[in-house]
This record gives sequence, structure tokens and C-alpha cells, in this order.
Amino acid sequence: MEGVTMSGVPIVLVHGFYHGAWAWTDVLHELAALGRSAVAVDMAGHGLRAVPLAGAGRRPFDPVAYSTEPSGIADVGLDAAADLLISDLHRIGRGGPVILVGHSMGGAVLTRVAEQAPALVTHLVYLTAYMPASGTACITYPSQPEGQDNLFMKLLVADPVATGALRIDPRNSDPAEQANIREAFYGDVDERTSAAATALLTCDAPMAMGTDSTTLTERGWGAVPRTYVTCSRDRTIPLALQELFIAQADAAFPANPTSVVALDASHSPFLSMPDRVAEIIAGVA
Repeated sequence: MEGVTMSGVPIVLVHGFYHGAWAWTDVLHELAALGRSAVAVDMAGHGLRAVPLAGAGRRPFDPVAYSTEPSGIADVGLDAAADLLISDLHRIGRGGPVILVGHSMGGAVLTRVAEQAPALVTHLVYLTAYMPASGTACITYPSQPEGQDNLFMKLLVADPVATGALRIDPRNSDPAEQANIREAFYGDVDERTSAAATALLTCDAPMAMGTDSTTLTERGWGAVPRTYVTCSRDRTIPLALQELFIAQADAAFPANPTSVVALDASHSPFLSMPDRVAEIIAGVA
């Protein structure tokens, strides 16, 4: 690291559902080694902004109480998430544009931010992320033919309408349930790292972020250059669904086509191949 000077447009990294800024730790190290200035932020309702479930820590554990407890982040929609991220971008970019990177459902927040404040973003990078079409809620995609092979929906342990959240149970010690989480999120991540990451997951993701949608315009999101990083072994956002996002975007905004980079990775390449992810981001910069 000696002699490395941070330079270039700032890079802001946004995680997906259940994760936090911690998910980008290894990528941040790799970007620093490349001399790139980058920061990871917590999405609304996640990380240090999460609201813990009382039922998650109750002993003896009561699965019925856990699955019926109302979520403390049920009111966190795309508006709240975008407002928080825009505030972060103003502080990090000091009024100038940044390169904005999003993973999984973080992509929906990127889309809303770029539509509302395109001057704050010089390039969007979607890392196997939701890149929803105009006026389309993300929650509709898993039931489409391209998304039906996803393993994520099988992890849900509560009624999203009743609790206000897409709730999983990462603390479940049943080896079968731990294997399901790993297959859905961390298929090519080494076992030790996968277990550590699972232990850091929050229980809830706000249903409102999945049901909200963003109307896209040529002067907003459609004007910002974008790169999509596909992951061929993703079992949460299947490759066919990733390709659908790209096709829909390019059909809607043909003058600003999506640049595509392919990885042979599962849903979390920031853990399985952080060096390659950092190289791609730095290359965009």
C-alpha cells in the first residue's frame, strides 16, 4: 500500500437486502490497493439502521411469535432509501458526481436515486442487482418465467403483508436451513466466510421497497451511463432475470445501452472474488 494515492471520482457501494456496509469490506481493500477512493454505506433499514426483532433473541425461541411480529422497518420504502442515499452522495461527493455501485435490491435504490438526482451520478454499476423497468415493482420479478428458479423466496418464514417485511431466519441452526441460505446467497463463497456473513444478516427487509416502483425518464435514469455485471451461478437473481433487466433497459433507452461484464459467480461475488469485482469497478472509473 505504500506510495498508493487515492484518486479519481469517488465510488459509493450499496449492499442488498439483509446485508450492510460490512459486505463490501474485501472490495474496499482491493479498491484501496488500486488507488481508488471508495466508501460503503448502509441502506435504509439495514446495517446500523436496522431495527432488531424482539422474537429473534427470545429464548426459548418461539417460531410463531417470530413469524408474526410486525417489522420495525415496514415503513421504509424507496423514497426513504433514496433520500438517505442522496444525502450520503452529497456528503461523499461534496456536490460532485460519484460512481454508484449496487448489489441485489440495492439496485432498485440506485435506480430511484439516478432518476431523482442524475447530476450526482456519473456511472451506475449493477452487480447482479435489480434494475427494474419503468413503473415496475421489484416484487413482481421473482414470479416471472425468468425469475421462477430463484431460491430466495423459499427462505421467507412470515407473511410479508402481515409483518411488512420479507423475513428470513439466518439464526436457524438447522443444517438444512443454513445450507439453503448458503445456496441462495453464497454458493461459491468458502464455507467459513459464508458462515460469518450469514451470522451478520438482518432478519427483515422492508416489503415496501419491493412494492414501490420508479418511473424512468430520458433526462433522469435514462441519461446515466450504466454497467451490469452478470453472475451466471446466481440462485437469488437467476441469470435469465439479469438478462431481462438488461433487455428491458436497452429497449426503453436505446441511445444509452447497457455495458455488460460477465462473471462466473453466485449471488455474492463481493465475497467470493472481491479482487475481480474491484477491477471491474475501477475499470468503469
